[in-house]
Amino acid sequence: MSYQITVQPSGRSFTAEASETLLDAALRQGLTLPYGCKDGACGACKGKVVSGTVDHGKAQEHALKDEEKAAGLTLYCCASAQSDLVIDCKQLGSASDIPVKTLPSRIEKLEKLAPDVIEIHLRLPANERLQFWAGQYIDILLKDGKKRSYSLANAPHDDAVLQLHIRHVPGGLFTEQVFSTQKVRDILRFNGPHGTFYLREDSKKPMILLAGGTGFAPIKAIVEHAIAEQCERPMFIYWGAKARVDLYQNALPEKWAAEHANISYVPVLSEPAASDDWAGRTGFVHQAVLADFPDLSGYQVYACGAPVMIDAAKRDFMAQGMPEEEFFADAFTFSTT
Repeated sequence: MSYQITVQPSGRSFTAEASETLLDAALRQGLTLPYGCKDGACGACKGKVVSGTVDHGKAQEHALKDEEKAAGLTLYCCASAQSDLVIDCKQLGSASDIPVKTLPSRIEKLEKLAPDVIEIHLRLPANERLQFWAGQYIDILLKDGKKRSYSLANAPHDDAVLQLHIRHVPGGLFTEQVFSTQKVRDILRFNGPHGTFYLREDSKKPMILLAGGTGFAPIKAIVEHAIAEQCERPMFIYWGAKARVDLYQNALPEKWAAEHANISYVPVLSEPAASDDWAGRTGFVHQAVLADFPDLSGYQVYACGAPVMIDAAKRDFMAQGMPEEEFFADAFTFSTT
């Protein structure tokens, strides 16, 4: 059985099954409610049930006292609906609303997606979760205070493990470890989330999502978040790479485009190999966008990749009518020291 949940003061609503927590249901449908541990221990998701009844679930006594229950409070990470509900909860509005944490994590999976790209899955301790906006990044903390920044490739609702796409940088202090000595169950510490590259959900404009290489990671997170919240804005995904092998998850955006009428996908190769047998678009990926959209004045752009791509895209898109304030970017830079 499912129930209708209305959130005050925003007026947003979502449906929740009797078998799932209110927080899981909200995140599954793209609503950004505050939370911490997701385990009933920290109290960060505590809020008031204005009307209706809930099962408080596994809420721990120190985080939700009996007198708080009697006053109508509950922990949204534990509570499940037993009727239609009205709840009081401040939805998060910007990156500054989310606390930055320093956490340990354990490598759960290392998967080579391409000869020079590995996907790392990081699992947090059982009583911890990282809340973030789709498109943000974390800093992996290395010895001697050094750090390396990587975008989260998973959407916020899918936070059981954190996904990173790591490209091998020859001589790179961290990537050399990832491609040689790093193994499953190793511990990595990180700090985050960081960054202002995330989906602006208050806009109704169609979106152009431009990725270069592993810049696909935050674009993936943004698209999966938009799908989860049933966003109907048109999304035009352009993924540029050197050769076919560098489109390391090509089947995924193809699947999005096949299953969702508002999503289209254009892969672009700059130097396809003869063995690629490539019949698709070639050249610089941002130029493919320029060719397809002579007037960019009504669009919002999310671009992620090498600084040279970002700079060229911003300059040329603005020349074709894109308002500067509608260009959101994350430039990937690489360091070997």
